[in-house]
Amino acid sequence: MYLPSRLLLKEFRQNAKVLNNLLLQVKALSTKTELQASKEEPVKISQNNEKKSSRQIVDYRFIYPEFLPDPKIEWRNAIREKLERKDMLSRRVHIDIPEFYVGTIMAVTTSDLHSEGKTSRFVGICIHRSGCGLRSQFILRNVIDHQGCEVMYEMYDPTIQKIDVLRLEKRLDSKLFYLRDALPEYSTFPLDMEAEILPEGTPVPINDIKVKLKPRPWLERWERQDLKGIQPLDLPEQFFIKAKERSTPWEKYDLMKQYRATIPEEEQNIIYAEVYSELHQLELLRRKQKRKRTFIKPVKKA
Repeated sequence: MYLPSRLLLKEFRQNAKVLNNLLLQVKALSTKTELQASKEEPVKISQNNEKKSSRQIVDYRFIYPEFLPDPKIEWRNAIREKLERKDMLSRRVHIDIPEFYVGTIMAVTTSDLHSEGKTSRFVGICIHRSGCGLRSQFILRNVIDHQGCEVMYEMYDPTIQKIDVLRLEKRLDSKLFYLRDALPEYSTFPLDMEAEILPEGTPVPINDIKVKLKPRPWLERWERQDLKGIQPLDLPEQFFIKAKERSTPWEKYDLMKQYRATIPEEEQNIIYAEVYSELHQLELLRRKQKRKRTFIKPVKKA
């Protein structure tokens, strides 16, 4: 009985050594994997941040088109453009210029020495947005007392005190000048209209309404323009024949014309990368202010 017990002890000790070696190997492998994961995680996070920032820079060309210079080569001046961008950013620190598009319903408050409260407020739909740099402008239209009224605002005018977006939306066309010849109901908005708040992260809605135009005469030959936001026109066939004769369908294939009318993508990325940090900080401050406005502190009742 004595010999088998000694053999059992030897086997037990050998098995214990093997188990200890296996445990050490498992611990070493786990530490290696943790180190690799810790090295890969910041790389992945940085890559995700770069992708997000690149997407935001790409979206900025639609949100802030006024930061792009004029595409006409004879009007370009790199120093003037850079100084203008600095002035625009400094102006945005003092006034909140929200995101808006053609078709957005807005309210603009400006200082007016001749009014009672020294300020005047106009509500309307944005029918046009043009210009670049400090010369960027937009036009608001509204029908007040059965009379069409339009006001053109310089976006960086120091007399503008506040710009409110009441309904953020887009239209099917980039210009809405045909509202001048449309029925007044499409351009009538109450002056005391309340703002419609969209949740964060939702895409900008597109209003696909079809506007009905009044009978001729019109301010422009709308049948000769490729418009998507108007109802079919009730005109004689000769009008459409002349419109077809004067149409230029080949222009959409003219690459040189498109190149001269736009800023190259590489140059756009350089410009928006220059102003990205400051615009992003302003966006974060604006979101915090919106959250403070929406939150109402409860009042204790006795």
